[in-house]
Amino acid sequence: MHPFEYMRLGDTEQAVALVSADPGASFLAGGTTQLDLMKDGVLEPERLVDITRLPLRGIMHTGSAAHVGALTTMEEMAADEPLRQRLPFVREALLLGASTQLRNMATIGGNLLQRARCRYFRDPTVAACNKREPGSGCAAINGIQRMHAILGTSDHCIALHASDVAVPLAALDAIVHVQGQDGPRQIPLTQFYLPPGTTPHIENVLHHGELITEVEIPLLPEGTRSHYMKVRDRVSYEFALASAGVALDMDGGVIREARIALGGVGTIPWRAWGAEQVLNGAEANAGNFRAAAEAALEGARPLPGTAFKVELAKRTLVRTLETVAGAQS
Repeated sequence: MHPFEYMRLGDTEQAVALVSADPGASFLAGGTTQLDLMKDGVLEPERLVDITRLPLRGIMHTGSAAHVGALTTMEEMAADEPLRQRLPFVREALLLGASTQLRNMATIGGNLLQRARCRYFRDPTVAACNKREPGSGCAAINGIQRMHAILGTSDHCIALHASDVAVPLAALDAIVHVQGQDGPRQIPLTQFYLPPGTTPHIENVLHHGELITEVEIPLLPEGTRSHYMKVRDRVSYEFALASAGVALDMDGGVIREARIALGGVGTIPWRAWGAEQVLNGAEANAGNFRAAAEAALEGARPLPGTAFKVELAKRTLVRTLETVAGAQS
């Protein structure tokens, strides 16, 4: 491993100031996979600033939202009773996202900032990776593609966004609170991540030294039903081939409002705006569910190794809608 300086700070402003002033510095917190990438030789920071002692842990509830400190662990979030009652699909995504051991270490801020799981990005012996070396190419496009994206891709990158919990959070219009040298700002999660385009190495809108301090999660109206479904090759410790986070506000058999996001298929957590438009004000039936699935996958760009994901994602969304609406499969 490349030698580096390790520092632990207990003050948020000091941590932000230190990293902002040092282009070779990075934050260290649970869930970012920073150390894994350093051991593999993918990242080589000159200084690691350990933020695990910062006062950014805990969950505060207001009447309309849950305010989750960035260093709150996934397990702590999953155990929170108000979240369990009002946002069941967030809890389901947390529990399906990692083992108990990992959930006790990984933080919500770290989870949102985890880097791509693309095998070519994480193997420095592979020269062609635009995330690692801009302009070098994308080995995945002509390589093994099964665990890659079909939505939001470009000719420069098809790497998949791996987070489970980011999927329902995107559907909920969660807001990411960050602290930087110029002060705090709030970023809607649907605007936080950047599709690869021509700059796959720029994955989000954070400036160097900006730190996630809180995730604000709007609560669903009372009586809203929700569910997160994850399809994967094996039951435990595996990333999604396709997943869907769905929340439906129902009036009898009519959908007043639908909130839908997909995972396992996008370069970012994929908000299915088109599917929501199909379902808002519509009856909850098989025909409308399939129409919503078609709209959700519009614009997909599969390659031979990911072509199966188009139909898989549609069926995953339909099954999730059936489950939430209480329809017969």
